[in-house]
Amino acid sequence: MSKSFKNISVVASLTMVSRVLGLGRDMLVTAVFGTSALASAFYTAFTLPNLFRRLLGEGALTAAFVPTLNDELRARERTGAFALVNQVASWLLVITSAIVLLAMALLLRAGHLAGVARGWGVEHETVRRWLEAANLAVILFPYLVCVCLAAAFSAALQTLQRFLEPALSPIWLNLAMIAALGGAAYAGWSTTSEGRVLWLCCGALVGGFFQMAVPAAALMREGWRPRLDLSAGEPVRQIIRLMGPTVFGSAIYLINIAVARFVGLSLNDSAVTVLNLATRLMELPIGVFAVAISTVIFPLISKYAAAGDWYNLGSAYRKGMRLILVINIPAAVGLVVLAVPIVRVLFQRGAFHAADTALMQPVLAVFALGLPFFSFVNLVLRAFYAQKDTATPVRAAALSFVINLGLSLVLMRPLGTVGLALASNLAIVVQAWYLQRQLARGHSGLHFTHLVRDLAKVIAASVAMGALVGAGWWLWSHALPASKLADMCGLAVLIGAGVASYAGMLWALKIEGRDDLAAVLAKVRAKFA
Repeated sequence: MSKSFKNISVVASLTMVSRVLGLGRDMLVTAVFGTSALASAFYTAFTLPNLFRRLLGEGALTAAFVPTLNDELRARERTGAFALVNQVASWLLVITSAIVLLAMALLLRAGHLAGVARGWGVEHETVRRWLEAANLAVILFPYLVCVCLAAAFSAALQTLQRFLEPALSPIWLNLAMIAALGGAAYAGWSTTSEGRVLWLCCGALVGGFFQMAVPAAALMREGWRPRLDLSAGEPVRQIIRLMGPTVFGSAIYLINIAVARFVGLSLNDSAVTVLNLATRLMELPIGVFAVAISTVIFPLISKYAAAGDWYNLGSAYRKGMRLILVINIPAAVGLVVLAVPIVRVLFQRGAFHAADTALMQPVLAVFALGLPFFSFVNLVLRAFYAQKDTATPVRAAALSFVINLGLSLVLMRPLGTVGLALASNLAIVVQAWYLQRQLARGHSGLHFTHLVRDLAKVIAASVAMGALVGAGWWLWSHALPASKLADMCGLAVLIGAGVASYAGMLWALKIEGRDDLAAVLAKVRAKFA
């Protein structure tokens, strides 16, 4: 697992940079727009191409493409693998271009109808918010083509055990959006909120191009040569067969998120923005660690599944899951305990006020409690995909959708935005339970019971750490006058103390995998000695 640990560290480090930049991008957006209807409209509009990206790119395609590409590498080496990359990329280009044109036409029509309604004197706030979102989505939808091709190129690189360029991909998007909005807001490129949000959209399109171009260039250095090839050999047909159920399952997820955005925009001006910011904070531990671990473990368990090596597949799955739980459970506890100072330090500036912090704090706390389950699902889905089982994730997605939609409609009025977050959490908990239950059938090495003792140790250490950090924050906030500097210093001290105390407790509890970590640390010390 030493090479896997190295790959995980590369992906995690670059993903950390990406998530921090993404957080910085959202800090800039909230400083310029606050939790206004325009900010919610942008986040909703940008959600649409990103959901189709998950539908066609990172989700269904990657799940079907990586195992098939592994088969091609074994059977026909790189020549056959690169031919398959060309076929997949060619079909993606045609399909996504058609989707973009159709979506833009529908959105323009919807915007026209909303405009007619307003001309007739219909001035409902929900109509206004959706008109703004539709207009911005027309501009942003071409991003879909670039990011789907980027997903295909990145999946090919990961199959070749090259993880650097795929991990760099989202960095280009965040840099481009920060530069565009920063220039518009602070360099005088635009003096109106409408003009600034258009610059932000332009930054997203430029970033999408670089997301596609960088992994494509890296793949070319591996020997791939791009060529339009719309043939459909058996590997392509196999990918389509595997993608079918996954596309359906991803479509359920897409509808799930779209409904949440519809409900959020219908609720009030700020709901979508608040939900998006809370999700962004959750994506730090999920993106940096859970996705990094899953990205590296997926090709490994795909290889073991193809060889029928269930012993090593189960071992790799358990190690990956253990790492996810060890990192994400204490992260969830920390987010709950320190929600207020975290939101104040990160977002409370410019157009984002103290009232917005109070609005966001309970939403973030609720989302944080679901963090371990989101991370859990991220890896358990890869275990199904490695076995080319795409039907079970579809059933799990359908179950999650029904629960989320039903609870959202029930909870949104009495609990507002918190109700939407709670509905999402409960849905993901049920999805995680269902997936793990189905995964363990017939394969004893994949049973969660192997991890129960480690889970108990992680929970005990996390609760103790949370109590320590919570008490520390209470003392800190009562000893010093409230200020952003005091919040920043307090967070730095308490997070450092929390990490150290948690690591010490896990070490004392003899968590499994401690010896592997000790060996890695010994190598690092020897290298710098």
